[in-house]
This record gives sequence, C-alpha cells and structure tokens, in this order.
Amino acid sequence: MNKPIPPKRIDDSLPEFTLRDILSPIFRHKRLVLGVFSLVFLLAILFAWLFVANYYATSVQILVQQDRSDPAITTGQNAAVQTGREITTDQMTSEIALLQGRDMLRSVVTTCGLVEKGHWSLSDLFLPQDPVQRKAAKVERATTGLGKALKINTEKTSHVIEVKYGAFGNPQIPSCVLQNLSQLYLAKRLQLRRPPGATEFFTQQTEEYKQALANDEAQLTTFSRKEGVSAPDVLRTNMATNVANADAALYQAHQAIAADEQRIKNDEAQFGTTTPRILTQQSTNADSTLLENLQANLLAAQVKRTQLMLKFEPTYPAVREVDQEIAETQDAIKKAESMKYVNETTDRDNTYEFLREDIAKTKSDLASQQATASELLASIQKMKMQMVDLDGKAVTQEALLREQKADETNYLLYLSKREQERSADALDQRGIADVAIAVPPMVPVLPAFSPLLALMAGFVFAIVVSLASGYIAEYLDDSFQTPREVAEALNMPVLASVPRQAA
Repeated sequence: MNKPIPPKRIDDSLPEFTLRDILSPIFRHKRLVLGVFSLVFLLAILFAWLFVANYYATSVQILVQQDRSDPAITTGQNAAVQTGREITTDQMTSEIALLQGRDMLRSVVTTCGLVEKGHWSLSDLFLPQDPVQRKAAKVERATTGLGKALKINTEKTSHVIEVKYGAFGNPQIPSCVLQNLSQLYLAKRLQLRRPPGATEFFTQQTEEYKQALANDEAQLTTFSRKEGVSAPDVLRTNMATNVANADAALYQAHQAIAADEQRIKNDEAQFGTTTPRILTQQSTNADSTLLENLQANLLAAQVKRTQLMLKFEPTYPAVREVDQEIAETQDAIKKAESMKYVNETTDRDNTYEFLREDIAKTKSDLASQQATASELLASIQKMKMQMVDLDGKAVTQEALLREQKADETNYLLYLSKREQERSADALDQRGIADVAIAVPPMVPVLPAFSPLLALMAGFVFAIVVSLASGYIAEYLDDSFQTPREVAEALNMPVLASVPRQAA
C-alpha cells in the first residue's frame, strides 16, 4: 500500500528573514522617519537651550549635632552634660518637618519675590478679584510649590540634612531661597529650644530662695540663742549614753547592796559562834633542877659503889650503905618525874576580830551603795526628763535645718540655672547652636544639568522615536510588502516576486 505524500509547506519555499527585511520598513518610510527625527531633535535643542541652560540649582547641608550641648533643666543641682549623644531617626525626621514649615516657606516666598517671578497659568482665572486676597492666594500657591520643589534628603548613617532647590531663570533665586530658609530654620530652632523669659524666671526664683535662705538662717540663730543649746541632737545622744551608763551603774549598785546584806548575815552568824580569845601555846614539864640534882647524886653513888666493889664484897657495910643510897635516889627520881608543871598562853582570836571588822566595813559599804543607788535613780529620772526636752528641741531644730537645707538647695539650683541661661543667651546672640550650616548655599554659576548632555540625550531620543515611528507606520500599513506576507495571507505558494522599480 502506497503512503500519501504530505503537502509541501509554504514556509519551505520562501526565503528566511534577513537583516534587509528587518530594516526595510525604515527605508520604506524614510521620509516619516527623517521628519520625526528632525522634529524631535529640534525640540530637544529648544529644550536644552531654553530650559536646561536656564535651570539653576543649589544646595545647603545642615549638621544636626554640634559641639555645643547645654545641660537640661532638671531638679538636680548639677545637670549632666550630654556629649556625643546619638541622633535618632525620629529626631532627623522632626528636623526635616521643621524645615518644611509653612510659616518659614511663606516668609521665603515673600522675601525672595517668588510670587512676582511666577508665570501666568490658567488657574489665575479662578483667583479672587480683590487685590489683597489675590496676592494672598498667589503667596499660598507659591508656598505650596516651593514646598514641593524643595528636595530634603538625609542618610541613615549621618547627621547631615541636605536641602536642594532649583529654579528657572535668575541663578540668584535658589541661593536666596536656601539662605533665607537656613536663617529662619536656625532662628526657629533657637525659639523652640529655649522658651522666652527663662532668664528672668530663674533670676526671680534665685532672689526669692536667697531671701528664704536668709530667713531660715535667722530663725536657726534665734532658736539657738533662745533655747540655750546649739546641737540638741548631739546632746541627746550623749545624754542617752550617760543614761545607759547610769542604768548599768545602778544595776551594779543593787547587786553590791544584795551582796553586802548577805555578807553581813553570814558574818553575824559566824560571829555568834566564835570566842574572843584562843589558846596559842601550852607546855608540860617536870622540876628540872630537882631531877638534875637527883641524877647527879645517883651518878656519884654509883661511882662510889663501883670503887668500893673493887676492894670489898657486896656484903660489906659500906657497900650496902651505898646500895641503899642508890635505891633511895632512884625512888626520888621516879617521884620527881611523876610531878609535872603545865604552862598555857592565850591571845585574841583572829577570826573573831576579822568577822568584827568585816561586819563593820560591810555595813559601811552597804550604806554607801544604798546612797549611790538612790542618787543614781534620781539622776536617771532627771536625765530622762532632759532627754525628752532635748528631743523636742531637736525635732524643732531638725525642721528648721530641713527647711534651710531645702531653700539652700533650691537657691544653688536656680543660681546655677540662671548662669546657664545667661551663657545660653550669650551663645544664642552669637548664633552658636547645636545645629550648624555645614555647607552654605552658593549662587550657582553653571546650570544644574549640562545642556550638551541634554542635547545628546535628545539626539538619542530622536533616533529612538523616529525608528519607532517607522515600525509603527509599517504596522499600520495594510498592503503586502514581502512574498512571505502574500503566502501567509493567501495560504498558497508564491512562484515569483518582482521588486518595485522606481519611476
């Protein structure tokens, strides 16, 4: 079975697009392209000549944070001076809003004559006919236009605000606008930063508290002279110490009284059982002289017997006589030894005398301790009454001192604030503020934009517009220009094409 042969596509028999096909619309509508190019380029030349060459702009840079930093008005005697404080985004936004104040813009419009420089517009037909109202309406319209024309920018990481303004015509106008706006802005900041009359207020308060301080000091002097005491709180403290010491002494006196009473009782009990005198020496002895004589006789008799025994017998009468004498002498010695003599010596008892003296001394000490305790008790009561009196005087003096201290603190505070305000007034008169014009506005010498760059931009724009007009005209032309368009429209192949011949 034979397969059907697919029909040949029309695109296969036609040549593909070439660069000539792409550029051919421009050549087919070259008159239109040249005309549009000439017209647009001519308008660009006029715009660069009449507008760009006459548009002048200038700028001013304002530094929000400056070296000056006045202390804030606080209840403290010495307000802290803030140095190197950070400027927040909200503060920068507030400064920008202050620069756009309607009152300052209105004053700038009037000073720089922006109303007279304004061009006539169709909206002038709807302005009031009254000259005063008509002028006021023009001033408001110029103020609104000035607010829109001002370009105020600030960087997030800087404390500098840049204000730009541009206008057609006289180059003195942008410089005049920014110079007056800068001066009005600085004056407005000083006015808002320090309310008027602050110096007079602090001066008045300083004098009032000075007089109050003098009155307080006079009352303190009168109180000391009248009461006869200069420091009742110190005396009260010393008196409290003395009362504590007296209480301790009173306790000791009571203890000593109790001890003496008990001592007396013990001494009297012992004193009743003690004798006044005591045996100090006792000796017992025999008659020593008699014993010595008898012993001597006995010894002599014994010696004599010994001599006789050498010559005679024991029975010899002389020996017997000696033996009898010896026996009698020995009997006499025994009798003499049995007879003893006792010698005793007595003296005053020391315990008795000690108890008697101790009782007398303790009774004397007891009377002294009792008198001391009685006097201490009376002194304590007296000192307590004096403490109560001194306490009342101390409270009165403390109230006077507290009032004097408060008036002195306020006097020094307002005295310091008065001097701060005087210094601030001197700085304000010299224009020294915490903002400064970092870069003042200058009268522009050259236009804000280069006319040559504007002319080149107009040339490029004219080329683009002219080319676009050629392709738009080609798009709007409904005639066939290429064999491909014929083939696509009739859906049949084009066998031959004859190019257009110029007549």
